[in-house]
Amino acid sequence: MEQTRITKGYDPRYVDLKYPNGDVPMETGVCTDVLIRAFRNTGIDLQKEIHEDMAAHFSSYPQNWGLRAPDSNIDHRRVPNLQTWFARQGKSLPVTGNSDDYKPGDIVAWDLNGKGVLHIGFVSNLWSEASRRYWIIHNIGGGTQAEDRLFDWKVIGHYRYF
Repeated sequence: MEQTRITKGYDPRYVDLKYPNGDVPMETGVCTDVLIRAFRNTGIDLQKEIHEDMAAHFSSYPQNWGLRAPDSNIDHRRVPNLQTWFARQGKSLPVTGNSDDYKPGDIVAWDLNGKGVLHIGFVSNLWSEASRRYWIIHNIGGGTQAEDRLFDWKVIGHYRYF
């Protein structure tokens, strides 16, 4: 929730990051940066974790970007890589249309347009009486927001890490 007060922008540019614990400026970022920052607050550096797993198991990860080796500046900021890492950690849950299956802290991935434009966010502990479901914390272009958006797009991934 803290990010909803700080991260007011969206910037998908490739950035050279320090490693480990690299980050873009807190005032900006993309959807994956919401997860990266939240995980860092629990002591887990997704940049490091994903980079090390990709270095050891590069062929297990999507090859969508034509890379020949892991890139610690960007790999953790790509939704398909996060999905692969969560699945490799045994954290996948079934994708359902039942909002009761999505609990606070769960991670949800979406295909926004049915053509591979992907998005990712957290299920929050904010409850909507109107829709009878928890809100999502995500950054889809206007900074980090808490909104009732769980089923606004096609859900393609559901993960519970904690």
